[in-house]
Formats: sequence, C-alpha cells, structure tokens
Amino acid sequence: MQGVHEVVPRSAQKNVRENPGIFLYVLYFLRMNPVRKKKLAVFDVDGTLFRSSLLIELVDGLVKKGIFPLRAERVYQGQYEKWQNREGEYQHYIDAVVASFEQYIKGVSYKDLHAVSREICERYKNHVYRYTRDLVRELKAKEYFLLAVSQSPKVILEDFCKNLGFDKTYGRMYEIGPEGRFTGITADLHLIANKANIVRRVVEKENLTLHRSIGVGDSEGDIPFLEMVAKPVCFNPNSTLYRYARLMRWSMVVERKDVIYRL
Repeated sequence: MQGVHEVVPRSAQKNVRENPGIFLYVLYFLRMNPVRKKKLAVFDVDGTLFRSSLLIELVDGLVKKGIFPLRAERVYQGQYEKWQNREGEYQHYIDAVVASFEQYIKGVSYKDLHAVSREICERYKNHVYRYTRDLVRELKAKEYFLLAVSQSPKVILEDFCKNLGFDKTYGRMYEIGPEGRFTGITADLHLIANKANIVRRVVEKENLTLHRSIGVGDSEGDIPFLEMVAKPVCFNPNSTLYRYARLMRWSMVVERKDVIYRL
C-alpha cells in the first residue's frame, strides 16, 4: 500500500496494511478536514513598532553602565549630528551605531549585555506607535503567526517583542565564546542581510501560508519581504521606500503626533 507512511504514524502502519479500509478512512478524513495553516504577519521593529532604535538605546545603555567606553559614542557622533541638522541620512547614522556596537562588543559578557537589554525593554516597552501596536493586537486575535525581523541584536529584540506577543523574532546574532563572552563575530549574517530569506525559512519551518499574509516596514531594507506578502504596508516610509511604494501602488500609512493617515 504505497503512500501509507505519508499520512499514518509508523506505529499504526501494520494495522493499516491488515485493514485497508482504515487507510481509506484516513484519506477521507484528511480530505474533509485539511490541516489549516496559519497566516503570516511580518513586522520590522525599529521605526515601525518601536519609536526609536533598539540598537541605539542598547549602545547608549552600555556606555552609561561603563560596559562600553565613552569613545564608543565618537564612532557615530558625527553622523548623528549630521542627521539632526538634516545634512545627512538616518541610515548613515544607524550604520555608524552598528559599527560602534560591533567594534566594542568583543569581550563583553552575555550576562551584562542581557541585563542592560532587559532594563531598556522594561523602560521603553510602551514606546510604540499606536497604528502598528493595534495592528499587532488585531492580527494576534485573528491567530496570525507574528514574526519580527530587525537588524537590531536578537538579544534585545526578543525581550522587546515578547511583551507584544510575537511568535518568533530574527535579529543580528553575535558569537559567544566558552566563557560566556562575545567574540566579536557576527553569526549567520547572510541570513539576516536579506529579510526575504528569513520569511521563506519561517514559512517552511512553521508550516505557514502566505495567503492573506501581511508585512509592515519603513525602509528599503524591508522591500524584499514586502514583495513576498499579500498585503504590504509601508509605515512612515523613508524616501526610498516611499518612491518604490508609489511605483508598486502599495499601501502607505503615516502616524504623526496624534494623527494616523493614509497616503
């Protein structure tokens, strides 16, 4: 009886071979009661859910605790001032913060980093946008599988997203040595570099469906996964994503002060 092993547990296959009628009943039952796959909702976090950057707050916290030296701020101070004066790009500022974090993370203990992470997440757990916060709650109630994807370190991303009810989070991971201290090596960078890779991986591993799926992002780095979902939403988009969204006729939502409106 070919195909038995595909739908019947190994422990029950002998009974099926001896009673073919059972197999027919199993096939009929599966056909009438197909396994329902959960729909997927993908969210960027920094600037989309969180009204800042988890990485920026983490680096700031590490400097204040003396875990990172004061000179860590010098790596991104110039780009920060250019962005504040509207003379530079926000992405250049973020890239400089990433460079600072990766330069000074080597030798830091995971325990110390996680302690600062928990403190920051507790302090800023409600510093979220109303639109995306309410959308997460709505989709959670509809039993969507909630996936958060960010370039912030996974250690702080998990703490922050747990409070919001996410099922899974993907962020930058950093190698930890045998003594519980970071080696300075970024792990699996090829995976996090393209968010579409993560979505494909999660859909396969969690047996999800992209039918009626939703994705929410705010910058061009989110385009790969926004192209995959059934309903892409560009929330407070930067100029590059804004132009692309107009070309693709994607939905755009802006939250400014106490007003939420669509473009």
